[in-house]
Amino acid sequence: MMMTMEYHNPVLLHESVDGLNIKPDGIYVDVTFGGGGHSREILSRLGPNGKLFAFDQDEDALANVLQDDRFVLINENFRFIKRFLRFHNIKEVDGILGDLGVSSHQFDVAERGFSTRFDAELDMRMSQKNDLSAYRVVNEYDEDNLRRVFLDYGELKNAPAIARVILEAREKMPIRNTEQLKEVLSRFLPAHKSHKILAQMYQAIRIEVNQEMDVLKEFLEQSLEILKPGGRLSIISYHSLEDRLVKRFVKNGMFEGEPERDFFGNFSVPFKTIGKLIVPNNEQIRENNRARSAKLRIAEKI
Repeated sequence: MMMTMEYHNPVLLHESVDGLNIKPDGIYVDVTFGGGGHSREILSRLGPNGKLFAFDQDEDALANVLQDDRFVLINENFRFIKRFLRFHNIKEVDGILGDLGVSSHQFDVAERGFSTRFDAELDMRMSQKNDLSAYRVVNEYDEDNLRRVFLDYGELKNAPAIARVILEAREKMPIRNTEQLKEVLSRFLPAHKSHKILAQMYQAIRIEVNQEMDVLKEFLEQSLEILKPGGRLSIISYHSLEDRLVKRFVKNGMFEGEPERDFFGNFSVPFKTIGKLIVPNNEQIRENNRARSAKLRIAEKI
């Protein structure tokens, strides 16, 4: 069976590609290739002189490479977008698409340890080249760092208690797999909302393992450098931490603070927002449950 069969329908496929306002001879980047759904849609709208570069740090995604002379797949983290486009002699592009978060495929492969549904080794690495794993976060981080992870990335108010319980448990024996972790954290998982809280805990560890917030910031800053004036940024995010960063950056080109005013007192901002926030409709959520939390923002470089 082709590996592509394991990848679900891309979320907000047409809406996100429409947002790029594709020119047939333009140069575009899909920074989260996955099963190749968004890339295939972009290629279908490009002419013979168009070009598409895609990034994916996950080795599994290489099985889905598209056989098209206009397409190049780069097996790297998209935090290095500028460096690897330069390697291909590309300094400016017409549009960049990003579908953030974990792919359906990564959730569905039990041994990757991303899903709350399966028992698996504590891993959660999006790239197998990454040294830091969920095992190391859970078993090696000190109390302050564990508290920071669960508070900042899981938005869990009882992060201090969670950190202490993990420390106490691992003194007796290492926490090696997801079932052991669930058992250790069981007192924080009331039956009526255990799945939601567990998902927040997993999210926190996963973001730390893959440095997702740092990666997103680095990528957004570089996207501003490599987009041509009039070039589009089309970004789908899945949790409030990502969406807040994207929203703030496309609004004023910064992650914190306020942009400077010009001589006339107007803010100098690098993007203009295109349309309103786009979320999936009920039918799209029925087709792909992962879409339920998706938010699409589109911006154009001024």
